[in-house]
Amino acid sequence: MSTDATNTDETNTDAPNSGAPNSDAPHTGGRRAERRWITTRITADLLRGALDLEHTEEGLLPHRLPARARAQNTDGQLAMAQSQPSGVRLVFRTRATALELDTLPTKRVYVGAPPRPEGVYDLLVDGSLAGRAGVAGGATLTIDLATGTTTEQRGPVGTLRFTGLAATDKDVEIWLPHNETTRLVALRSDAPVEPAPDRGRRVWLHHGSSISHGSDAASPSTTWPALAAALGGVELTNLGLGGSALLDPFTARAMRDAPADLISLKIGINLVNTDVMRLRAFGPAVHGFLDTIREGHPDVPLLVVSSILCPIHEDTPGPSAPDYAAFSAGRLRFLATGDPAERASGKLTLGVVREELARIVAERAVEDPNLHYLDGRELYGEADNAELPLPDELHPDAATHRRIGERFAARAFAPEGPFADPTA
Repeated sequence: MSTDATNTDETNTDAPNSGAPNSDAPHTGGRRAERRWITTRITADLLRGALDLEHTEEGLLPHRLPARARAQNTDGQLAMAQSQPSGVRLVFRTRATALELDTLPTKRVYVGAPPRPEGVYDLLVDGSLAGRAGVAGGATLTIDLATGTTTEQRGPVGTLRFTGLAATDKDVEIWLPHNETTRLVALRSDAPVEPAPDRGRRVWLHHGSSISHGSDAASPSTTWPALAAALGGVELTNLGLGGSALLDPFTARAMRDAPADLISLKIGINLVNTDVMRLRAFGPAVHGFLDTIREGHPDVPLLVVSSILCPIHEDTPGPSAPDYAAFSAGRLRFLATGDPAERASGKLTLGVVREELARIVAERAVEDPNLHYLDGRELYGEADNAELPLPDELHPDAATHRRIGERFAARAFAPEGPFADPTA
């Protein structure tokens, strides 16, 4: 245990509580019982899934891109996405029966769109879901998609509480909301907390779009990458970045320098729905991204995954745009605004991207036997879309996240799969 993690303050009374969410974890109910709280400083050895931690006046802010990458970015969407802690979790060992976490979340409001669901925190005890709750308060970020403007209103710190846990030694994980920027303010418990021991699990580093980020998943431990990681018995570092899987060189360098035993890249939908490049630039950009990753991870299994089925962009280029008629009716929906005829001039569609990715991986795999390709339609294809259509035409719902996660695990972590455990 590090010195930082053992620096604690003890008190005989309940700590202040600003914001008191309900939890469906085991709890005592009613007024909080008097207990002896221990406050543990939140440090890097209690956190997994973040590539950088920023100390701010309002609390500890996990980042999923390192400072050098953030300094090379000027896009507000990416800045927001990487600060949303998808896959980031507090992990520790304790005998505590009660836990409290003070946080300052940032909640998003889209002008004209239906209200977004409250951010969710998942409590896992020894790998099993033991509770789920939200945190009231925090900041509110209002986004106007029509004008591209944003305004932010500050708010109070909120408190997450889980009680009624067994008084036995256990591994505890608190998964932070995958879609709310979250500053960590204080961690309290009624028994000492120490970093969880290294269980020797492999680290899976994944990069993708908002679907990998977790858009419309039910909770942070049920995004498809989190579900797949649990089924595969690996530690997840999720660089799914909503709207921002754009083959940025600084993201490739972040992946090059991050610890990883397994790496996957999900490429396609953001390149099409932002209309960010043409076919001429796409191939070299993919090669460059892979070259950079291989500088730091020359022999790690690397799986390139194309987009899941997205009917509006299979044969129609981007960009995507909000359907404002649906907005006015209280529904979030997107449209493809390109013309299929523009493929002749090099505009990208998902069909074009899949064809190019399959070609590039096949050619490189001749000299790189640890490079693999998976067609995303094996995770979600036409039959799935008929049964579980994308609610807003771009993003899968909670049930589809589960299906994608299970299918990815079945293919990637299978004995003959690219991520097979050589020790099994």
